[in-house]
Amino acid sequence: MLGIIYLALCILVGLEISRLLFSSRPSGQKYGNQGWILLPAAFGTGTLVLTWLVYGISWIFSVCVGVDEPLLYGNRIVMVGAALFLAVLYLSRKKRKTDIIGLRGIFSFSALLRKEIVFFGILLFFITWIMFYVFHVSDGILYSGYTVFSDYAPHTAMIRSFSFGNNFPTQYPHFGGEDVKYHFMFQFLAGNLEYLGMRLDVAYNSVSILSLVGFLMILYRIAQRLFGGFLAGAVTVILFFFRSGTAFFRFVWEHIQAGDLWQTLAENTAFIGYTANEDWGLWNFNVYLNQRHLAFGLLLISVAVWVFLDWLEAGDAHPEKGLAWLRGRLFSKEAWRFRRADTALLMGVLLGLCAFWNGAALIGGLLILCGFAVFSDGKLDYALTAAVAIVFSLLQSKLFISGSAMSPSLYWGFLAESRSLPGVIGYLVQISGFFFLGAVILAFVLKRKDRCILLAFLFPLLFAFFVSLTPDINVNHKYIMISYAFTAVFWGGTVAALVRGLRKKGPALAKKCAGGLVCGVLCVCLTATGIYDFVVILKDNDSSHRLAVDLNSDVTAWLAENLDKNDLILTPEYSMNVVTLSGVMLYCGWPYYAWSAGYDTNSRAAQAVVIYTTGDAKILRETVEEEGITCILFQDGMEFEDQECREDLIADTYPLVYTSEDGRMRIYETA
Repeated sequence: MLGIIYLALCILVGLEISRLLFSSRPSGQKYGNQGWILLPAAFGTGTLVLTWLVYGISWIFSVCVGVDEPLLYGNRIVMVGAALFLAVLYLSRKKRKTDIIGLRGIFSFSALLRKEIVFFGILLFFITWIMFYVFHVSDGILYSGYTVFSDYAPHTAMIRSFSFGNNFPTQYPHFGGEDVKYHFMFQFLAGNLEYLGMRLDVAYNSVSILSLVGFLMILYRIAQRLFGGFLAGAVTVILFFFRSGTAFFRFVWEHIQAGDLWQTLAENTAFIGYTANEDWGLWNFNVYLNQRHLAFGLLLISVAVWVFLDWLEAGDAHPEKGLAWLRGRLFSKEAWRFRRADTALLMGVLLGLCAFWNGAALIGGLLILCGFAVFSDGKLDYALTAAVAIVFSLLQSKLFISGSAMSPSLYWGFLAESRSLPGVIGYLVQISGFFFLGAVILAFVLKRKDRCILLAFLFPLLFAFFVSLTPDINVNHKYIMISYAFTAVFWGGTVAALVRGLRKKGPALAKKCAGGLVCGVLCVCLTATGIYDFVVILKDNDSSHRLAVDLNSDVTAWLAENLDKNDLILTPEYSMNVVTLSGVMLYCGWPYYAWSAGYDTNSRAAQAVVIYTTGDAKILRETVEEEGITCILFQDGMEFEDQECREDLIADTYPLVYTSEDGRMRIYETA
């Protein structure tokens, strides 16, 4: 119940923030129901602000005051404070006889509203079903599907480090004892909701559902704003789920030649693809199932895109054409002077606060706004937003990270096998079909304003092929996914235009048939690979393709009760199990998670091998003390880095403090 109250307060506070963002009644309101912008923006902005307040106050009570349960104080102060703020605000509005909550008139297009309610109702049901399909609790067992559990391993460990522990100052559970380099605030939110009484799967899924549905509502409205009508927005949302690509067509052709197509389609449970790591599901909807925090970042980006569309439309309204218009957007006073500095400042703060919710989303959003700024009036507003966002991001990095947050470098070609220009273009065609290249061609028939918007939406894509910010270039796929999500707006508008053409009276039957054929082929090419990917998601996350973890394990309970934030436990390189779900700090969990976040996993792995394999008690003690390890877990038959481990010396050197009920795990205390 407290978790629901917390989310309700987030939305109500967010409504007040959104009223400030949209106070000038943006021109986009005339194209549809403003509620589908205001409500998602309210959830995103309110959750962002209140959750940071809870985190900050809890941090103070943990680090400065030294309490054992800091979330108790953080939640009480923020929830009571938010309730009092809203009560005073609403009472003052009641006295003035104004709109108390500020929702009057946000749904003014009644004929359109009926279709939208049905559409978004189906969307909400679908996303809720799929989120719980891949991650749910039943009879005390947590089930995570095969396509998602590897990403959930560090996320659930971080969630539990807050809901079960006292992770202030915050550490990375799969590489405990150091700073936190990975954006963690979405996991903190889920952990706080579990602390407030929500079951783990309900807490994680509820904020994931609200984030993704909210983003898609705004994406729908952006398509509606640019191309008009219900259909453009609806098709855009559908294209978001089912990617374009050549993989399915090549896959089908190969198995037709082999004569086993139907058998393979029925039995295959792996993502298809012919480029590097495409079989990870880098380009399909699975990304939004395992990277839940990406949708929250996209929600805040979409709010910024919606707000700054006003600036771009103002620039487009000037009567000049061609180069004269472009010179005016670059060198005139109107192009540079502030238009709404207060809104730009607020947007900069909100984007800056996203840095540790999803850093890639923040960078992708700023890249899109950079593209907007080139063709907009009010460039100083963009500069203010970017400057404030970057300053807030740097402040958070200084607070949470020791050293540099990123290691930027030029890296041409992303994952293309051939890094020549033709090779990169060919790679792009393989992963996206004609989605991106076709959009470039489409630009020649678009209006000037739409061409500018399309170019801006492609900026994250270009960034992914030129720059690397982390040791793992694979993470750049998020920038491509960001471009894909927003560029889908233009294909949604194209399909809607083709359908409208078919509905018009006058064209001969032959022309309508030809138009229908073109529309049908286009839709198949844009969605076939994504639809088959979704079938694989369903297969590879069903009841026989799930990782099961007992939430009532005695191991989880003992660790959560007996270890605190200052303890560092050496374990096998666990991914997701009863140990990681206790929220304790692992000396060296599954190495890929920490390595890809920027930690030196090789040195710790080497030290762990020494501890688990040495026959010298002095070396054992010195290594354990040097690394600050307070507990050592030994599991029957374990290996570490493919080396057989020995328990006898550890047992002779340190006292045994715990044995699991099944006898398979033993914990030795070294402190």
